[in-house]
Amino acid sequence: MGTIIRHTFLDSNGIRMHVTDAGRGYPILLCHGFPELWYSWRRQINALAEAGFRVLTPDLRGYGGTDAPEEIEAYVMRELVEDIHELFDALGIDKAGVVGHDWGGALAWQFALRHPERTERVCSLNAPHLAPAPVPPSIALRDAYGLTDKTYYMRHFLEPGVAERELEADVRDTFQKLMRPGKYADAVEAFMTVGDGTSLLGKIGPGETFLSKIDLDTYVRIYKRTGFRGGLSWYRALDLSWEQDKDLPSSEIELPAMLIVAEKDPLLRADLVEQLTRPHVKNLRVERLDCGHWTQQEKPTEVSNLLIDFFGDLRDPSME
Repeated sequence: MGTIIRHTFLDSNGIRMHVTDAGRGYPILLCHGFPELWYSWRRQINALAEAGFRVLTPDLRGYGGTDAPEEIEAYVMRELVEDIHELFDALGIDKAGVVGHDWGGALAWQFALRHPERTERVCSLNAPHLAPAPVPPSIALRDAYGLTDKTYYMRHFLEPGVAERELEADVRDTFQKLMRPGKYADAVEAFMTVGDGTSLLGKIGPGETFLSKIDLDTYVRIYKRTGFRGGLSWYRALDLSWEQDKDLPSSEIELPAMLIVAEKDPLLRADLVEQLTRPHVKNLRVERLDCGHWTQQEKPTEVSNLLIDFFGDLRDPSME
């Protein structure tokens, strides 16, 4: 008999959130990245639930079955953190292990920083934890990449409607091109450096996806309904978040933390992610996996085993 995954909708921080709930035991929250869904953790849900944890996987603000407000101001980091804070209240959870990948990793770090009293331990896949930069992110990206033939994708995302039109033109093609194993790191590199500023996907050639037909159909079905605007709004709120948070009193996290980095991720390079994180996280464990950007989907067993090891002693012995 497989793990039973319960789907529910809860009010949190002024929005309606879709969250899955599986297993019983110590709660572990899993936060997805862009462009993903709760579904990106499907393999970890089963493994963690069978190992004796209660596993909670929301569609984050703007994604899937969760509300996607129109205003860019609704996607600043303070609001995203508060979504999780109030979700804990709605679920009756005092404290949990918090895990995130990509944007979800950034959210996991920020939740641990702002609500250490609600965070038992924190784990990020691929995303660094760092102090606010001295200039807004859009300026830092302009200075780093300019408006040349290697315009950075995050700047390309900033104008509403532009990225949506390309990503939504053929949703199946979008996911087949993006979600590829580490040996196709050049596809992620092509996506990152948009070229002449007109194409996110045009330079990506043929290649295999690690998604099964069912997985691909799931992403396509949901994104055809929702589009990509909600997830893109996280990028469009970067400068607003920076303005609000540039004077935070501290960026240091003292909780037990684990950083999982991907050796073949050209977007969030393993050495750089570790280098950026270490000065701000005192109790840090670093693990490396031989994969590309989509870590928990490409290496599901390895990620599940690392999480079980990291959180294992929190389990109720009677459930083992």
